[in-house]
Amino acid sequence: MTATQEAAVVTSARWRAVLLAAVAACAACGIVYELALLTLSTSLEGGGIIAVSLIVAGYVAALGLGALLVKPLLARAAVTFVAVEAVLGIVGGLSAAALYVAFAFVDGSTLVLAVSTALIGCLVGAEVPLLMTLLQGSRMSGAADTGRALANLNAADYLGALVGGLVWPFLLLPQLGMIRGAAATGVVNLVAAGVVAIFLLRHVVSRRQLATALGTLTVALALLVTLLVRARGIETTSRQRLYTDPIVAYRHSAYQEIVLTRRGDDLRLYLDGGLQFSTRDEYRYTESLVYPALGNGARSVLVLGGGDGLAARELLRLNRIQQIVQVELDPAVIDLARTTMREANGGSLDNPRVHVVIDDAMNWLRGAEAETFDAVIVDLPDPDTPVLGRLYSTEFYGLVGRALAPGGLMVVQAGSPFSTRTAFWRTVSSVQAAGYAVTPYHVYVPTFGDWGFVLAGRDDTAPLPTVPPDAPPLRFLDQRVLEAATAFSDDVRPRPLEPSTLDNPRIVEDMRRGYD
Repeated sequence: MTATQEAAVVTSARWRAVLLAAVAACAACGIVYELALLTLSTSLEGGGIIAVSLIVAGYVAALGLGALLVKPLLARAAVTFVAVEAVLGIVGGLSAAALYVAFAFVDGSTLVLAVSTALIGCLVGAEVPLLMTLLQGSRMSGAADTGRALANLNAADYLGALVGGLVWPFLLLPQLGMIRGAAATGVVNLVAAGVVAIFLLRHVVSRRQLATALGTLTVALALLVTLLVRARGIETTSRQRLYTDPIVAYRHSAYQEIVLTRRGDDLRLYLDGGLQFSTRDEYRYTESLVYPALGNGARSVLVLGGGDGLAARELLRLNRIQQIVQVELDPAVIDLARTTMREANGGSLDNPRVHVVIDDAMNWLRGAEAETFDAVIVDLPDPDTPVLGRLYSTEFYGLVGRALAPGGLMVVQAGSPFSTRTAFWRTVSSVQAAGYAVTPYHVYVPTFGDWGFVLAGRDDTAPLPTVPPDAPPLRFLDQRVLEAATAFSDDVRPRPLEPSTLDNPRIVEDMRRGYD
């Protein structure tokens, strides 16, 4: 049967409606596959602007390539469309699992990502020419008819993409995770292909050929259902290979992958694979972060980040601290801080002196009322993505200044002056550019190495880091250690740099380069 004869099958309103519904479903699946790959790539490898741009550009290029490659097959549009959707369902449904396993076992996730993106892009790109052939039908010969067919096709395609773009972050990812979410999408894709096969192929192929096509779809569907059932085991096994110690808690929130490991008394927190603390030595980091900001007799403290509750734990050791406002973006971190991490933080987040706010730090600062704080502790993850880079900008520190009472101090965790030297001094410059007088300092934390902070105040004179006289007994920090911490050797000497801003988040690229 020719393409014209096949297309005639879908000229009736009922068949065209079924086909357009399949178009919308397939478009939703296509966008979900790409979002799943982007999300997993970011989670596993930190993917930034360059990586995301290359993936998106490669996907768009593959769309065009797929449209060209399918041209010789337009004479068998219905059969080819079902075959394309079947292969797309299998490739897309398995893509996230393949990427995760490759990253964990063979360090080949980049190749899998490139191949998956190219294949999915080509298959999705082949859909439009095939669908146009089917929708036009033999009775369509004028430009108006072609225009109406294209309008219907685009409307269904774009609507499906919108649905897919909303379903991924709000339903599939939080409820199923990346691997099962992609597999579930593949199931939908295969079901859509099956519906099209039943309505279209029965008119253009023999019953035996139709049974073969449906049998193939059924086998593929069974494969993806098996993946759905066993995904947790695959994911758990693969994830555990990425960590030396046994995993005791795991969450994949809307913002990040959260992993807690434990070996003996050593509890460790990882966010998107990056170590945040180890109970072996976190006291060195936490004491150095908290107490220098309290030397002005602070009674109210704002903590931005620090959802693990460790900074709040130290603050609560001073009776004079009357109010702590803890602003944390991810409720999953707070939940784990109140459960698995409770022993490490002493249940600090449930103390009546601590008020926990779930919000983005910048958004909260912009909408905060006129309340000010005697001290602000900025304990945020390293700025290795544009989302985090905005929280290390001059504009962000300017907003913090609005929440700082006269004479108050701010301390910022600033990364390693040795491992990420440029990023450290970029943070110092960014804080200075926001109108602060600054004193950088650094200490040695065994699991992190040399780690730096920035103490800042609004006065003209740089603040002198001091251990408050009413500080409780500390395991690491004293005045002698703190005075030594302000000295920097020649290999990590201060560097005057342009600040990082919202318009030009230089610090993100600094983090990518690492030491230089």
